Amino acid sequence: MKLYYSPGACSLSPHIAMHEAGLSFEAVMAPTKTHKLVDGTDYYTINPLGYVPYLALDDGRTLHEGPAIVQYIADQVPAKNLAPANGTFERYKLQEWLTFIGTELHKTFSPLFVPTTHPDTKATSTTKLQSRLQWVDGELADKQYLMGDTFTVADGYLFTVTNWPQYVGLDLSPYPNLVAYRARVGARPAVVAAMKAEGLLK
Repeated sequence: MKLYYSPGACSLSPHIAMHEAGLSFEAVMAPTKTHKLVDGTDYYTINPLGYVPYLALDDGRTLHEGPAIVQYIADQVPAKNLAPANGTFERYKLQEWLTFIGTELHKTFSPLFVPTTHPDTKATSTTKLQSRLQWVDGELADKQYLMGDTFTVADGYLFTVTNWPQYVGLDLSPYPNLVAYRARVGARPAVVAAMKAEGLLK
C-alpha cells in the first residue's frame, strides 16, 4: 500500500493508524503547496483532487478521505482494536467522533490557515473552535481516550487536528483534559514514529 501525505496535515491521522496497525506500507510525501512528489511527478495525476491523505492499495483501488482510510486500516487488523466491530453501536460512536472531528474541528481550522481569510471570518472560526474544544475537554474528563480506555483511530485524528492550534495562535491551556490527553496520545510509540517520519519530531 502507498499512503500519500503532507507533513503535519490531516494525513498524519492515517499515518499514525498505519503505525498502530503494524501494516506494511510506503509513505509518499505529496506536499499540498507544490503538489509535486520527490521524483517530480505531478500529484494531480495520481489524485485528481490534489489533497491528502490518499491511500493506494496493491490491487489499484484507492481511498481519499481520512475517516474512510483510517477505518479501512483498522479493519485490516481487528485484533488491534483500533475500531469497534462493524455493525456494533460502538462503531457508530467511532464514526460519530470521526465526523465531529472532520466537520466541527478540522474544517473550522481551515480558514485560519489561509492568509487572505477576512479577520471577521477568522474570529468567527476561532470562537467556534473554542466552543467545540471546550466540549471535547468535558468529554475527556473521565476518559483516557475518546472511546474510553482503548485507543482508536479517532484518537489519531483528534491528536492530529489539535496539533494545529500552535500554528494559528490558538491557546489550548483552557482545556486541561485535552492537554493531558494530547500528552498521553503523543507518547504512544506509533504516534512518535509517524511524527518522526514526517519530520515533526527530531
